[in-house]
Amino acid sequence: MDRYFSTDMPGLLFARNTLIASVLGLVPLLVLYIALSPGFAAHLAGGGPALTRFLRQVLTNGLPVVFAVNYVGFFVFAAIMDKPMAARSYRMLIAVDLPLRVAVFVLLHAVIYVLSADWFGSFGGSRATALRVVAPTLARSALFGNISGVYLYATLLAALPVYATVFNTVWPRAAAHRDRGHNLRPWLAAALTCAAFALAITIVARLFL
Repeated sequence: MDRYFSTDMPGLLFARNTLIASVLGLVPLLVLYIALSPGFAAHLAGGGPALTRFLRQVLTNGLPVVFAVNYVGFFVFAAIMDKPMAARSYRMLIAVDLPLRVAVFVLLHAVIYVLSADWFGSFGGSRATALRVVAPTLARSALFGNISGVYLYATLLAALPVYATVFNTVWPRAAAHRDRGHNLRPWLAAALTCAAFALAITIVARLFL
C-alpha cells in the first residue's frame, strides 16, 4: 500500500491513485446493484431520463463521496506509515481513521443532497427534504438496500487493504508469514474493522432518525 500512497509522492499522483482505487471499487458494486434490482437493468437500457439521472447520481454523488472518503483514509494511512512508530501508534491509526471516514461519509451525503436540490431540483427542490432523507437513506445502506450501499461498500473495499497492512505491521508474527499467505489474522481483523465502519454509519443514521 505504501508504494501507491505516500506523503512523499506528488499530490496529483496521490489523487490519481485514489481515483483509480475508487473507480475499481465502485464499478463492480454498481454492476452488482443493478443486477440485484429487478427490472433496473432493463429500465436503464432504455436510455433517456432514467439513464441520465442514474449517471448523474453516480458522478455527482457516488464518485465524489467514495473518492473523498478514500482520500482521507489513504492520507491518514500514508502520514502514519511514513513515520515508523510503536505498535500502539499504529493502532491509533484505526482509532483516527474510523471516525473520520464515518464523518466524511455522512457529511458529504448531506452536502451533496442539498446541492442536488439546488442544482438539479432533486427532492422537489427542497433543501429541508434533502436533509430529511439523508438519515433514512444511510440507515439502509449497510444492508445494500439502496445505491448509497454501493458507495459504502466501495469505500470498505478500499479500506480493507489499508487496515490489513496496519495489522500486519502491528503483529510481527503475521508479517513474517505474509508472503506465504499462511496467516489470515490481519485480513480477518481488517474485515471486522470494516464491519465496524458499516455499523457505525448505521448507528449514526438511526440516531438522527
